[in-house]
This record gives sequence, structure tokens and C-alpha cells, in this order.
Amino acid sequence: MARITGPVCRLCRREGIKLFLKGARCDTDKCAVTRRQTPPGMHSYRRGKLTDYGLHLREKQKVKHYYGVLERQFRQLFQEAQRSKGNTGEALMSLLERRLDNVVHRLGFALSRAQARQIVRHGHILVNGRRVDIPSYLVRPGDVISVKPRPKIVEAIQANMAENRHTVPDFLQVTAGPQPEGHVLRAPGVDDVSIPVQVQLILELLSR
Repeated sequence: MARITGPVCRLCRREGIKLFLKGARCDTDKCAVTRRQTPPGMHSYRRGKLTDYGLHLREKQKVKHYYGVLERQFRQLFQEAQRSKGNTGEALMSLLERRLDNVVHRLGFALSRAQARQIVRHGHILVNGRRVDIPSYLVRPGDVISVKPRPKIVEAIQANMAENRHTVPDFLQVTAGPQPEGHVLRAPGVDDVSIPVQVQLILELLSR
């Protein structure tokens, strides 16, 4: 599968906003956006004003990089959001927030979504008592997200929760302790996204 294997801090600098791709490092003075508030590249100072298409594209790329999804995955989610009832933009962001790797990260079990994907892929996460190793699995209200009862894994998750500096969103509830556990209280919405997103720009781009 195609993945960005280079320095991910360049992605944050390109979008001009923290995408929290490096875990705890993003909350320190070592954050690339804090240290260098210019786009990556040799001649970034020569770049002119973004076109209308460029503004739409950058908004889409920002959301893709934030959630760690590829173009094909993103368009499939968009098509699913179009088929759902209600506002397409809200449905799209809800689908992205419902991804299991995102939920594991928002619960504090992982310091980044990349780490959350690895934890899920290795089979360390249980959904309603059953192992789920698919990061794109969509959770539902009422689901219980727990950690596989293995001492080393539980210890690593507890260390991540202690180091995590972000608050758990309202649509989730976490229970710390000997066996960390999270509950999905409701379907997430646009207000639950932790970065500013202009969803309308994304819809206009993908609808062309």
C-alpha cells in the first residue's frame, strides 16, 4: 500500500497547521510548525497566492494527512457520505472520526494515528470483546473499545495515556485503570474534529 515514508513534519509545514503526526513531539518546542512557519522547499518564499483550485485542494490534502487516509479511501468515504441521509459534509467527517484507528488515538491509547494503526494492525484492540485488526473499521454508538489483556500491551497503552495531553472528545468516554476501556457514546459530528476544517471546500472539489 502506498504510504508517505518521508519526514511527516513537512506535511504540517505545507498545510501551515499542526496535524499531530509525530505524537508527543507536536506538543513541544521541537514541532516543525513552531520552529519554521514556512512551507517546505528551497524556494518557498517565491510562491505566489493560491488559486481557487489550490485552496480547495489544500483543504482536502490537510484532512487526508490528518486522518492518514489515501486518495482512494477518501473518495470511497465521500461516496458513502453522499449515499447517506442528511448533510454530506457532516456525514463525511463523521465517517472519518468513526475509523477505529482515529478512535484509538482520540481515546489516548496511542500518541498518534500512525501508532494507533500499528496497534490495531497487530491485533491489540478489541471491539465488543472481539479482536478487530482493520484500522478503517467504523465504530458505532454503544461499541466498547478495549485493550487485549496482555501485560506488556496494557502497560504500553497506560504509558501512552499518561503522556497524552489531549482531552477525550465528547462522543467518547474512557475508563483508565488496570484494563483501559473506551465507550462510543454517540455518532461524532463536525464539532468533534480537533482541527479547523472547511468541509464545503472539500465537497466542491470532489463534486467536480
